[in-house]
Amino acid sequence: MSYGYSLRLVEANKRSDSQSLGVALGRLCIAKNVPVNVVADQLGVTRMTVYNWFWGECEPSASMTERIESYMTSLCK
Repeated sequence: MSYGYSLRLVEANKRSDSQSLGVALGRLCIAKNVPVNVVADQLGVTRMTVYNWFWGECEPSASMTERIESYMTSLCK
């Protein structure tokens, strides 16, 4: 797997709530092979925060929603 996405993370992401913005971000980044450190840098958060979103352990704050949605749109272009 590219960029160190472990099978454990990928499987946990697949099992997590697909309605979660953080999980959706994780699915997109895994599919596009975007490294966690790049996501963290672009969004101004730590890598651990990004991993927690990908795992579905926590939901991004309301103040991050627009930034994440914009970032996800840029990945789809």
